[in-house]
Parts: sequence; structure tokens; C-alpha cells
Amino acid sequence: MKKSPFLFCLLLTGAPAFGADLLQVYHDALAYDAEYAAARAAREAGQEKLPQARAGLLPVISGSASTVWNDIDFQSRTAGAPGIDSRYNTNGYQLVLTQPLFRWQNIEQYGQGKLAVAQADAVFVKASQDLILRVSQAYFDVLLAQDSLDLARMQKSAIAEQLDAAKHNFEIGTATITDTHEAQARYDLATAQELAAQNDLEIKLQALRLVIGKMPEALAPLRPEVELQRPQPDDMTKWVEAAEGGNPLVQAQQAALEIADKEINKQRAGHLPTLDLVATRGRNSATGSLLAGIAMPGSDTHASTVGLQLNLPIFAGGGVMSRDREAVALREKARADLDNAQRSAALGARQAYLGVTNGMAQVKAFAQALVSSQSALESNKLGYEVGVRINIDVLNAQQQLYATRRDLAKSRYDTLNAQLRLKAAAGSLSEDDVQAVNALLVK
Repeated sequence: MKKSPFLFCLLLTGAPAFGADLLQVYHDALAYDAEYAAARAAREAGQEKLPQARAGLLPVISGSASTVWNDIDFQSRTAGAPGIDSRYNTNGYQLVLTQPLFRWQNIEQYGQGKLAVAQADAVFVKASQDLILRVSQAYFDVLLAQDSLDLARMQKSAIAEQLDAAKHNFEIGTATITDTHEAQARYDLATAQELAAQNDLEIKLQALRLVIGKMPEALAPLRPEVELQRPQPDDMTKWVEAAEGGNPLVQAQQAALEIADKEINKQRAGHLPTLDLVATRGRNSATGSLLAGIAMPGSDTHASTVGLQLNLPIFAGGGVMSRDREAVALREKARADLDNAQRSAALGARQAYLGVTNGMAQVKAFAQALVSSQSALESNKLGYEVGVRINIDVLNAQQQLYATRRDLAKSRYDTLNAQLRLKAAAGSLSEDDVQAVNALLVK
């Protein structure tokens, strides 16, 4: 198949050292992106749910201490009875150890803690995959915007040559002023399109900067001769099945459903008794005092106790039953959310799979259309030179050629992004996939 000269121009003009490739941009985003940093912190917070839940199964030790100054002045109403004037200090401490022996709600809460960690991990995996998708989308958006700007400039240059030819032919009398006006109108339109392409490129660069925190000097472009591969396995049904079970949001909702199941058991445990082992160790002491003129010695008392404490709930105003009904309703909500997550994941897998397969067909069609458009332009130029074509035919052929080049570039970028989205829908997108796409870029 005939190679497009435009593709070779892109390869040559991109010859200087590139500022970054897709893999480097991705690593920069890992260190800078605020959304990813927030997800990482949320995961670290979610992992603390397990030790918090485990604490409900472990002993609790508390201590207390006190010191009191006592001043007693006692006067009897009986005639001749002596009064009592006593001043002394008492102080002491107590340590209490409580070990839960049977608290069913704490056992269920511990199970919820493990599920909460799994849920936090799944949400973080989704955030990690979203970062890859955002980075690749921003990267290829910049490449497409740069291609569009290059094409706009090349189209403007080609129209300028056609405008000069139309003016020359009008001066020598072989063409009408209409050809000049048509070429001038296309040149003005190309100028406006160039300005719009410049603005779009700046916007896309700023969007990339939002993710990586800096503006790269240049980005490695896609190799002109690269061939895109079909999904493996090449079966939409298998991708849908993988998405329904492996998508991170599905896994997070599955954990949420199991947490809701345990919440029902946890609330129903409010009807059950609790049994704790309680042990205490304490000391109380008092200083000596003067009581009715008699010196009283101080005292020092040590006490230790070990026992079992049983609590039996009888009535709590209906609150336990109400929380039970609430937990049942929330479980139904979690089940519906899981169904929705599975359906959304399946839809995303289907859309991404079709995006890849249809995108590859479009790339092939646009590549063939590019060859045809190039031949059509050359034929119209030759026909214009010999007088069987008019100026507007050449201008239309030029516009069709550059539009096809832009559509070809866009379809290639869209297909690569669809491949990454397909992996993300199935929950298998990772840095290895970034490296695979990065291998398709010009080194």
C-alpha cells in the first residue's frame, strides 16, 4: 500500500529529542495527580477499619486514681458530749480489665472490618485504573491537537500555493476572478482553522499539565507504521463475563453487600446477652487523724477481684428492632447497587470492545481513503493544469485529503484508548498495559 507523505513528514519533524513518552507521563502523574493522591489516602484510612474492629475482641484496660482531703467537724447536741474534729487525707487507685467473652455484635463488626479493607482496596484499584485512562486520554488528546495544528498549517500552505496560481492565471487571462475569490475564501478559512487548532492545542496541554504538574517540551508520537491488534480473547462475551466479576466497582459493591449482611446480624445481636470477664486491682490509703482527742493511725488497703459479668437486654424502647429493619432495607439497597454495578461494567465492556473492533475497521478504511484522497488531489491538480478541472475542484480535493488525515489520526488514538478502557472494564488494566502502548510510540 502506498505510504502517505504526511506520515513521513510527521516522523521527520518529530526527530528532535522528545520531552516525554506515555510511560514517563504516567509516572509523573503517579507522583503529582491530586485525585490519585486522595484515593491513596482514602485507601490507607480504609485499612484502619480492621484494627478498629479487632479492638472489640481484645481486652480493655482502664485506670483511675483519686486523692481527697477530709475535714470533719462534728458537734453533738447532747449536753456535755465532746465534739469531733478530724482532718486526714485519703487516696487510691484502681485498674480494671474487661475481656469480652461473648459479644456477637463485636464478632460481626470484626468481619465487617475485613470486608471494609477489601472494599477500600477495590476502590483504590478503580482510582489507579482511572488515572491510566485519564493520562492516556490527555496524552493522545495533545497528539491529536498537534496533528490537527500541523494539518491546518499544511492545508493553509497548500491553499496559499493554489491562491498564487489562481492570481497568476487570472493575470495572464487563463482563469476568471472567481477562482481567485474561491481560493482567497478557502485561505481565510484555513487561517481561522489554524488559530482554532492552536487554541485547542493549548487547552489540551493545560489539561495534561493538570494531571502531571508540568508542561512537557514534546510528546513521543505514535509510530506511522504501527499495526493495532484485536482484543485477546477476541470474544465480547468473555470480556463481559470478566467485567461482571472482575471490575473494581463490582468488587467494591460485592463487599458492600456482604457488609450489609453482617450489619443485619450485628443489629439482631442487640437481643442477645453479653458476657465479660472483669478483673480489678486497687489500693486505698488514709493518713492518720485526731478523733475525740485520740490519735487514730492511718490505713492502707489493697483489693483484687476477678469475676464474670452478664448483661441481658430486656427492652430498649423498640430501637433494636427499628435498627434491624433499617439494616434489612440497606441490604436490599446494596444488592440493587451491586446489580447496577454489574450491568454498568458489562455495558462498559461491550462499548469498549466495539470501540476497539470498529476503531480498527475505521483505521483501515481511513488509511485506504487517504491513499484515494491523495490520488484524487493529484488528478485534480493535473486536470486543472490542462483545463479539464476548475480551481474549486482542487480546493475540495485538498480539504478532503487533510480531513481524512485528521480522521485517520483520531481513529488510531481512539482505538488505543478503547483498548485501555476494555482492560479497565474487566479490571485487568495495569502499568503493563501502559508499557505495551508506550512501545508503539516513536523512540
